[in-house]
Amino acid sequence: MPNKQNAKKALRQAAKRAVLNKNRKNAFKTAIKTTLKAATAVEAKKLAATAQAALDKAAKAGTIKKNTAARRLSRLMKKVNKLAK
Repeated sequence: MPNKQNAKKALRQAAKRAVLNKNRKNAFKTAIKTTLKAATAVEAKKLAATAQAALDKAAKAGTIKKNTAARRLSRLMKKVNKLAK
């Protein structure tokens, strides 16, 4: 356990951020999985938009890097577009 006041505060902040990061990460992972399980191409396109929003939010917040979000979205859209054909 930390002894100094600023170390205690840093510990509290780190715990709070860890929870937020975990929630954001779960949000976009779930969005991606539901998009891939979509029955129709139209439904997949709509769900892909929500997945994109979740990825962008995670990237903006710093949970994942911008290029990681772009790569995941690119791979997702590749699969969604394959469904449409």
